[in-house]
Amino acid sequence: MVEEILMLGGNATDGVVRVGSTVRKPWTVATPSVLAFVKAVSDAGFDVPAVHGQDAQGRQVTEFVPGRLAMDLPPLTLPELFRVGHIVRAIHDASATYQPAPDAAWITHIAPPGTDLICHNDLAPWNLLIGDRWVFIDWDASAPSTRLWDLAYAAQSFTLNDASADPRLAARALAAFVDGYDADFELRDALSAAMWQRTTAMYQLLETSHAAGTEPWATMFTSGHGTHWNAVTQFVRKHRSLWAQALQTVP
Repeated sequence: MVEEILMLGGNATDGVVRVGSTVRKPWTVATPSVLAFVKAVSDAGFDVPAVHGQDAQGRQVTEFVPGRLAMDLPPLTLPELFRVGHIVRAIHDASATYQPAPDAAWITHIAPPGTDLICHNDLAPWNLLIGDRWVFIDWDASAPSTRLWDLAYAAQSFTLNDASADPRLAARALAAFVDGYDADFELRDALSAAMWQRTTAMYQLLETSHAAGTEPWATMFTSGHGTHWNAVTQFVRKHRSLWAQALQTVP
């Protein structure tokens, strides 16, 4: 039998193991919809972990992709941030024409402002593997959302996630990311406000879950995530005019 290796580091899903060249996770009510979406993105020509279905124990099975998480590497350079922005755009474009099944089920922890397309909803440095391939993993939060809402979270998490950073340097990083996405005037104009709204929503999820005792968010709130997201929310809000200025120019 192939050894099962427990994969550590995740916050929201327990029981994730590596088995050979695959990753096994618990099957949920949303898993069929999520895997169908991931396969559709792959069929559209985008690089995602291959979907292998369900194992004999009822777990979802996807490809194990070698690499290191972006959050564990030195800060990404401006060209690398441009590349990530381009990847996010490719994901959105690949999903723009996807039509889920009428009875598709999703698990959503933060209500989106709309349902324009199916989004990953956690395109962040803790879900980007960098190696021979640059691949986003952990698609389990995929659900209907909007291009702006998903982009706001991705752009903020890759470029404005350190409240102690020099805002001017952070603005340059944000511009590189959004340039890579090739955002139009409408998206650029709305992004600074959307990033603040999205960070606020993340903090409120943690805060309300702590008050209600809802896991894993309750423990995350007291283990540093609450403090982090509160500081980031204030940072993103305080410098909204700087972010907007940095995003004014379309390449």
